Amino acid sequence: MKELLLTLAQALVDHPEQVSVNMVEGEKSVILELRVAQEDMGKVIGKQGRIARAIRTLVKAAAAHQGKRVVVEIIQ
Repeated sequence: MKELLLTLAQALVDHPEQVSVNMVEGEKSVILELRVAQEDMGKVIGKQGRIARAIRTLVKAAAAHQGKRVVVEIIQ
């Protein structure tokens, strides 16, 4: 899941070297914190949050195969 999120985010932004993903794992849930450069926030979120919603959907689908619940947070 972490690698999937990292690959998706790096493909969207202008500064892929500044993309990082921090994973906080619980018993049945995982929090993925996506950090991007300030200028790339709009590209990751998209108009009306559509890109962010699509990213969350893809990562949740990958997590479902592992029987986990995942939350994706986009932070600066």
